[in-house]
Amino acid sequence: MPIQSFKSSALRNRFWDQVSGPQFNVDYLVVAGGGGSGTGDTSNNNSGGGGGAGGMRCTVTATGGGGSLESPLLVQKNTNYTVTVGAGGAGATTRSVRGTNGDNSVFYTVTSLGGGGGASNNSTPLTGIAGGSGGGGSSSPASAGGAGTANQGFAGGTGNDNNGGGGGGAGEVGNTDGSSQGGDGVATSITGSSVTYAGGGGGNLYPSGCLGGAGGGGNGQYNSVGSAGTPNTGGGGGSGSLGPSSTGASAGGSGIVILRYLTADGTITIGSGLTGSTATDGSYKVTSITAGTGTVSWA
Repeated sequence: MPIQSFKSSALRNRFWDQVSGPQFNVDYLVVAGGGGSGTGDTSNNNSGGGGGAGGMRCTVTATGGGGSLESPLLVQKNTNYTVTVGAGGAGATTRSVRGTNGDNSVFYTVTSLGGGGGASNNSTPLTGIAGGSGGGGSSSPASAGGAGTANQGFAGGTGNDNNGGGGGGAGEVGNTDGSSQGGDGVATSITGSSVTYAGGGGGNLYPSGCLGGAGGGGNGQYNSVGSAGTPNTGGGGGSGSLGPSSTGASAGGSGIVILRYLTADGTITIGSGLTGSTATDGSYKVTSITAGTGTVSWA
């Protein structure tokens, strides 16, 4: 006897609910790892650029790159969904190379790109690297910052005179708030409290250093090592400067993935390979995943 066809979408949905479990929406914040900074050389008063912030994609309050809010994802119970938290990129090891890009972060179909590495000072100009937010350019000769990614982050600032460019942030271009300053990140209330993520690293500003962008961007330093991006913010590394045979570069901060869903919709399982925890915010659960690669599921 032939199988009776479904007569309505409601019947189809009821069938799939019985087979795999009901569907529901999950809000998310996906921030990639920040880029490592470039380095400068105090013997010539030359400066490197700050690392770009990791790309930021979010469904609550605001998202990166000046884009519109993302849409929640529809998930199914008893189904595994991939999560990856990107590590921060390493700072430049010599003046001949740039900082490295941060690693991408992922939730299901959503990928945020790692922040771009900052430029180092070199006789051949090294530009900042493109990323979720772009790395800052270097000085003497001045070079441009790397491009950001639409709906994730902004470009790095251009180097000038003796100053390296600030790394781009999720909320603005590097150098927006002053020469060499990292671009600010973006605040979201996905956890129930407003927290700012994805600030760009400060460039190396002669002779006093400068601030990284709000949201975990490391500070730029002069005649010292720049400060690293803050872990689990996606902040870019701050650039520093030492002698010609040493590096003042620093690493970007690691990213984060945060998931928000109604308590009534299910209980999450965080799979092996991931580090995370779950808190309650009113009628919602908020799961923050701070490291690793693996899967999550709901039952």
